[in-house]
Amino acid sequence: MSQSKEARPPMVLRRRTNNHLPDEIVLEILARLPVKPVLRFRCVCKSWYSYITNPNFISTHLNHNHHHDDYVIHKPKLFPYHPSSRSNLQVCTLAFDRTFETISEFRIPFNFPSGYPGLVGSCNGILCFTDFITSKPKDVYLWNPSIRKFKRLPNTCLTQVSNVALGFGYDSQNNDYKVVRISLSTAKRPKPDVEVYSLSSDSWKRVGLGISWRPNVISYGFNGILAFPFVSGHLHWMIEMIEEGGGQERRYTSMILSFDVNSEKFKELPLPDDEGSFIVTKCVSSFKGKLALIKFGSGLRPHSIWVMKEYGVLDSWNKLYVVPVDGFIGFSGFTNYGIFLIQIMPRLVSTNCELERKYKSVLIDPETLHENEISIQVNYHLDVATYMESLALLDGANVVSY
Repeated sequence: MSQSKEARPPMVLRRRTNNHLPDEIVLEILARLPVKPVLRFRCVCKSWYSYITNPNFISTHLNHNHHHDDYVIHKPKLFPYHPSSRSNLQVCTLAFDRTFETISEFRIPFNFPSGYPGLVGSCNGILCFTDFITSKPKDVYLWNPSIRKFKRLPNTCLTQVSNVALGFGYDSQNNDYKVVRISLSTAKRPKPDVEVYSLSSDSWKRVGLGISWRPNVISYGFNGILAFPFVSGHLHWMIEMIEEGGGQERRYTSMILSFDVNSEKFKELPLPDDEGSFIVTKCVSSFKGKLALIKFGSGLRPHSIWVMKEYGVLDSWNKLYVVPVDGFIGFSGFTNYGIFLIQIMPRLVSTNCELERKYKSVLIDPETLHENEISIQVNYHLDVATYMESLALLDGANVVSY
């Protein structure tokens, strides 16, 4: 009996050895699993660890899981009328895209000198942050909360820090992530200075603007109401300018500056010809994967939304009218489904025989104008970005785990 028992293990081992799945099948299965189990499977054996940390596998896993879950990540941002404590500013909340129901919270694992982290953008599960207020060259971090890793970027080439805007996008041709930093000069007839960071090379480089600059511009600035969007492989900045005319005349103009992340070339995109008499300002965003232009009326209410159906084509701008919302105080951005989040002026609510003011957050479909109040209560604006779990940054150099 004892000899029989001792003889069984080799037989079982032989069966398992003979029935091993081919490596190609194992990789295909791993590539379709969520992030958390894949991370655990790194401990199975050295070959699996090598598979999972390989850049090609990370890219394949991203392609397989790109549309499995749609999330929104948001955090409070500095707002002068309703300042939040610094501890609140260090927390990001992950929520379902359609309902904004909270899933989990992540504490930002790095700090800035000012204590005010600003969200630059979100791409394939990586969040890009910079210092919101500082007098020194701005620190920039890339962070993947789902794998608990972040990376501080090296110092930038440019020393000019006034009127700086950043963008974050993915170079699909080279499987690379890039941060673009534009610094506007304060000199008369300024022209932007541009530098680009590449994650694959872990370095910054200077890039020429490559387009003719308007000769009569005497001052200009970025409209940063929302994060500068990454759409159709391009980053976009809304620049509002003052141009001098004949004599003492001056006029206010705007332009959309577009940057192709793959080719690293700039171009100016056309604006729809519909200013309207009540337009105060405008900014660019992403609406259902298309470039959107939001025009704000008095009180910074969304006056109209324009969507560019065919990228780069003037005639493809399509207008979606937005009915002004009573008590509107803040617009935070769009989700993947084209729903946008706004904050409503506080209303008086009876609590324990006392009256107190309570803010309301609402999701609105700009096509149907259907409103849906959500449970989060905020008295500040939010930095909002679409989000997905991924393995990006898993194989990177100089990446910090926490």
